[in-house]
Amino acid sequence: MQSLREKLDDGSRFLIATELVSVRGSMSEASAIKARSFANELVACPEIDWISITDNAGGNPQLAPLALGRPLLYAGKEVVIHLTCKDQNRNGLESEAWMLNSEGFHNILAMTGDYPVSGAGGLAKPVFDIDSVGLISLLNKMNQGLGGGAANGGQRLGKTQFCIGAVTTNFKLREGEVVPQYLKLKKKIESGAQFIISQIGFDARKTSELRCYMDAHGAKDTPLIGNVYLLSSRVAQIFHQGRIPGVVVSEPLFELSRLHGQSPDRGKAFFIEFAAKQIAICRGLGYRGAYLGGVHDFKSIESILAMERSFGPDDWKQFAREIQFSRPDEFFYYEANPGTGLADPEREAPRPQESRRHVTMVYAISKLAHNTMFEVGKPIARLGASLCARARDPMQGPAPMRALEMLGKSVLYHCKDCGDCSLPDIAFLCPESQCAKNQRNGPCGGTREGRCEVDGYGECIWLRAYERLKHEGSEQHMLDHAPVIQNQGLRGTSAWANLWLGRDHSARRSDAALKDSEAAPNRPAAPESEPAPGSPPAAKDAKTAI
Repeated sequence: MQSLREKLDDGSRFLIATELVSVRGSMSEASAIKARSFANELVACPEIDWISITDNAGGNPQLAPLALGRPLLYAGKEVVIHLTCKDQNRNGLESEAWMLNSEGFHNILAMTGDYPVSGAGGLAKPVFDIDSVGLISLLNKMNQGLGGGAANGGQRLGKTQFCIGAVTTNFKLREGEVVPQYLKLKKKIESGAQFIISQIGFDARKTSELRCYMDAHGAKDTPLIGNVYLLSSRVAQIFHQGRIPGVVVSEPLFELSRLHGQSPDRGKAFFIEFAAKQIAICRGLGYRGAYLGGVHDFKSIESILAMERSFGPDDWKQFAREIQFSRPDEFFYYEANPGTGLADPEREAPRPQESRRHVTMVYAISKLAHNTMFEVGKPIARLGASLCARARDPMQGPAPMRALEMLGKSVLYHCKDCGDCSLPDIAFLCPESQCAKNQRNGPCGGTREGRCEVDGYGECIWLRAYERLKHEGSEQHMLDHAPVIQNQGLRGTSAWANLWLGRDHSARRSDAALKDSEAAPNRPAAPESEPAPGSPPAAKDAKTAI
């Protein structure tokens, strides 16, 4: 029997996956019994290549995916476990990854995760210690043999066998949302993602655009799986109201769904055909497979797959013209091909200059200060390193300088004194005070028309950073710095001293770049070793790149 990795590499057959949403309560609950019964039917279906199991979907507490996954794995079905960063820190994620590998779960979908919305006794505290890029990087290092650190005598740990998946979305309204998502997609693949699943969306032009972008930017051979969601009139209303972060149903599609929902079968036949057409579009566009979500009974899956089989080989082209439910003024990376209505990879869409509203005086001052004080080799940087190294407490630096740092950064950036500063990485916007998920490697997928999914945070900092960088013509390089994994051991210490003395993430990044440059041709550099818990890396000069 082929593993998922082998199926993805094979390419001889269009793959079909389906999602099993976990439930709240133990395995004895009626909802869990129903989910298990559904899962058993999926196991027996040869057309289903793998079953994907969610991890506290929507930010709600649910049964751990392992409980539902074990019977499926033992029955011989390929299982993909969702692993998200919202509920566990990096230690918890590593621990769970070791457990998954030990029990034979080798397929992981790595995601940042939805912001928590409920919990026993009130709203749960979100974690977001690392993000999807950081998690992919961690899993990739585990595949190479993770450094054991001092606790393991410095011995490198055994290699895992994870097939690492990631999610991307281009179903966004504004240019400053879409382009950073594409850049983050590239970073996920560079960090170790081996297959990509698209987010839920209902626009064939955007579906084709994602395929075109990957083909044109070095990811043609990375398997791409299209997300196909079985709508209902009730779910369409939920999506239309923006109640699920990152998922959009436009006004025309909502009205169409509402109309069919008034039919005697509540639109079931229409929605099954709609899903089958989306699968056909993915197949026609050269996607590697389709990922069926929103389906909770096996009969619906049989109906969708049977209908898709009944279509002619070129029918998808007409379906692609039908399923184009974009929003007014929605940004597209490529122009539309007038002959097909889909993305034309030969013609990128024009991108008018963004407004200067985010190019503020504070931003200009910040850039000047950074270039003057923190660039490697500059006199002030050398002086600062010398003063901090000789200070009574080198982690804080001279007291007057520390006081100036804390006051200035608090006033200008609402600094949280993390000690491992990413301001220069995000066009001088603080991810701790201005991003609900502390995203340091690009935006999450939860924005709504440019605004954070969490009330009170306003516009996404990565959209604002994009607009600042676009004004300077450097927006395509906004994620050249990633992946950033913040060192929590530096919290409450001087970020200035940590940068000058080579203790922050920029120093680790410089170390990795040096290793890459010194690696022999055609041979990858050895994975980065892990520092002892709580100990900073060796001091050296470093430059924090934007």
